Amino acid sequence: MVPDRLPSAGLSDCLVGRAREMAVLKRSAEAARRGQAGLVTLQGPPGIGKTSLLHSFIASDACREMTVLHGACSEIDAGAGYGGVRALFRSLGLSAEDAAFSPLLSGGARRALPALATGSGSSAYESSAAYSVMHGLYWLTANLMAERPLLLALDDVHWCDERSLAWIDFLLRRSEEMPLLVVLAQRDEAVPLASALADVAARPSSAFLELSPLSRQDVVELVGYAYQGAAESTFVRDVAALPGGNPMLLKRLLLELKSAGVRPDEHGVNRAREIAGQVVSDSVRGMLRALPEWIRTLARAAAVLGDAPAERLGALAGLPPTLVDEGVKVLRKAEILAPDGLGLAHDLVRSAVLEDMDGDALAELRTSAALLLSDESLPPEQVANQLLLLPRLTAPWMTAVLCEAAGQAESRAAPEAAVRYLTRAREADPDSLALRLQLARCVSQTEPAEAVRQLQAVLESPLDVRTRAGVAVQFGGVCLLAQQSPAAVRVLEEVLQQLDCELGRDPGPADVELRTEVQAALLRAGADEKSTIGQVRERASSMPAPPGDTTAQRQLLAMQALLGALGGDDVEGCIDKARRAIRATGSPTEESLFASSFTLSLADEAEEALEALDRLLQASQRSAAAWSYVLALAIRAFVLHGIGALPEALADAQTSVGIIADERWGHTSAMPQIALAMVLTDLGEPQRAASVLDAIERPNLDRLVTEYPWYAQVAARTRWSLGDVEGGLELLYACGRSLDESGVANPVYLPWWLDAAGMLMDLGRTGQARGLAEHGSELAERWGTPRAKALASLGGGLTTPGPKGIELLVASAEMFAGSPARGEHARAEFLVGRALLAEGDRRSARDHLRTAADLAQRCGTFKLGEMARTLLIEAGGRMRKMSGSPLGMLTGMERKVADLAAAGTSNRGIAEALFVTVRTVETHLTSAYRKLGVTSRADLAPVLSAREDLVKKLPLRAAYPPARR
Repeated sequence: MVPDRLPSAGLSDCLVGRAREMAVLKRSAEAARRGQAGLVTLQGPPGIGKTSLLHSFIASDACREMTVLHGACSEIDAGAGYGGVRALFRSLGLSAEDAAFSPLLSGGARRALPALATGSGSSAYESSAAYSVMHGLYWLTANLMAERPLLLALDDVHWCDERSLAWIDFLLRRSEEMPLLVVLAQRDEAVPLASALADVAARPSSAFLELSPLSRQDVVELVGYAYQGAAESTFVRDVAALPGGNPMLLKRLLLELKSAGVRPDEHGVNRAREIAGQVVSDSVRGMLRALPEWIRTLARAAAVLGDAPAERLGALAGLPPTLVDEGVKVLRKAEILAPDGLGLAHDLVRSAVLEDMDGDALAELRTSAALLLSDESLPPEQVANQLLLLPRLTAPWMTAVLCEAAGQAESRAAPEAAVRYLTRAREADPDSLALRLQLARCVSQTEPAEAVRQLQAVLESPLDVRTRAGVAVQFGGVCLLAQQSPAAVRVLEEVLQQLDCELGRDPGPADVELRTEVQAALLRAGADEKSTIGQVRERASSMPAPPGDTTAQRQLLAMQALLGALGGDDVEGCIDKARRAIRATGSPTEESLFASSFTLSLADEAEEALEALDRLLQASQRSAAAWSYVLALAIRAFVLHGIGALPEALADAQTSVGIIADERWGHTSAMPQIALAMVLTDLGEPQRAASVLDAIERPNLDRLVTEYPWYAQVAARTRWSLGDVEGGLELLYACGRSLDESGVANPVYLPWWLDAAGMLMDLGRTGQARGLAEHGSELAERWGTPRAKALASLGGGLTTPGPKGIELLVASAEMFAGSPARGEHARAEFLVGRALLAEGDRRSARDHLRTAADLAQRCGTFKLGEMARTLLIEAGGRMRKMSGSPLGMLTGMERKVADLAAAGTSNRGIAEALFVTVRTVETHLTSAYRKLGVTSRADLAPVLSAREDLVKKLPLRAAYPPARR
């Protein structure tokens, strides 16, 4: 048997005993070339041959038709943000200043630049967000896979940073049917730097290869290769036993034996035993002792700097170029340096080279290395990586470099790396307020509860009132992430009181803006949970409405509008504030758009609400802000449902749920699932709706102002549709209690009382039903919009017998006709027709039932439409059996894809817009073609435009004119 690979470089490159592992790798490569993505993890102790196997596989015919990106992580650069990614993509040259013009970075792939940049220019990407960068890296790999199958091989991943591993996981979750193979190699005894490695390795479709010690036959081959001939069996047996079958240790032992002139016979066994104790360190130390001091110095420089240019090695070692070149040749021949670079051959060799240096000398050498890198104007992260290895920081410039490195890591959207730098910097300067705040900001992105603890400690320290106010604003935002908003409300209330005392009656512009920031933060934090919303709503009502000229003012306006709308008071004032929050000079923030769109929808200004949400969706697509996009889709689904556009609402809700299904943070959401369940129930699919609701895992759902009552009402309607009236009623009362605890009194926002009144009437409990209808009527009188009054009249009609009840139902239908609530209008017309038919007025009933059926069909609520048609025929009318639009056969994602394709968007553009893969787009588009009976994009537009666009053709505006300032 011939060794797998016998290169001329030396014994270190000889690969034996890995035929089984190589076969697995080659099968995985073949599957990747067929379009089946895979992950292979190589694991074993140091020196077991992971790197040799990886190199041999890359050089084999199996990878010849693939694009191969190969990199290795190192202890020197351990944890640098996206360091593993840069190691993989280094050969593509995408870290240069002109990389943005590379075809590989076209479209969404351009967002990968912050991760790839190596120079100080990476700090220019100040708005980078983690999802955006990973999204860009995904599209970069998609561009590569469009040309050839792709192999990503990353060695020593136990040194890999969190962001790179998170991206590999992100990539694999989106690449199941793509020509991709990822191979990772790691030590089994090393504790990974990043916990994300366990998530990647645990993927169910991955292959795991534990490299075992070499067999006796493998050792025979290795000894034969080393000595170019046969070896005696006793020599082979004893040599194999000494390093435990570890290939690297065996090779180093054989190299030492050959250098000492030991023959592979029984006489050589004793000599082998003598030198085999600590074979690598002894061998390396022995070789270095036989070399001149200047070569030993060069080896130490290489151990500290890693694979660095020769000029840098020489500068650190204090050697001229000629001696560096000569020393490199000597160290390569001794297999201390790697054959293909200026780094050391292995981490074990690095340890052996530095072993004889005392701690102070090594620290001095690392400090010199850091200064050298800084003098060369290399990125702060690269300098800081040397400082992280020091036992202590001894000079102010070290802290400054670490802070710069943290800023660079933040600009890459690599908060874990920034935390590592800042934590070390704080050891030297524990009282620095700027350091503590920057550290808390970075920690909040991965561990918000820990960031809350850190900021609480800052707030407990002596601070002037203005500084304390700024910290409190940061604290408020972090508390929302950690679901600890009551703590934020307590702090912000206290700070606001202190500010009022400090600033007096005539504060300057900067102080006014600071107070506005605190006020806006207080309202945002307090509106999250039931225990605090009443307190901040009172605050909001007493605050003067600002003009909306600054970001803080717009945020304050939006929250004042929302809190006022939830309280059910002063509809015109709420509309005015919401409009100013999104129309004032400057770009409205995400928070302003969310809050204002919600307010406008409650005030019957559906068209403006949808415009605001469309702006938010477009901004989220541009910045690849997936969570904002998902939440905006879910809220738009609620608004569309409210105006009776059920197919459109279904498309938004299904798309939002489909996106979170691919995300690890999907379990923290509830709004997308609630929106989908709401639409499914109205479409006559309560069983599916119940399954969607059962899958919600949102923590502390019952504490939240918006999500829980919404969940309770939708779950109640689902139970009611499934025949569980008592269960539905119990959930509706829970919804009502939750709203009462929050002080929410808007009749349009979750009219649980109307649903409960209907259920009570089904159970024959008329008195209780009438009491709930009267409660709704009181709320509607205060809010006063056409929809609110129509809902109140509908409740009265449902619970009042005889002609008076019919009169109220007719009034309700008329009022709904003047509101955006087309679905409720259809329901009211149906109830009027049913009541008239029960009274024997068949002729009048037919008019209302026909209107109900027509409206229901236009809204897409075919269940209600069929019910109206059935009663219409019973009343003596005629109507064809309803046939659903072909669009009704499309899933939500298919509808979204078809709409974008009809508008001329490419498959790639659709994928980027919807945060999915091109393969997913192709699948949905093919399915849409089949369901709609078309064969091309050109055929889509006529079919899609055949459905009436409710948003444009129905009267969506209420009776209120635009408020004037």
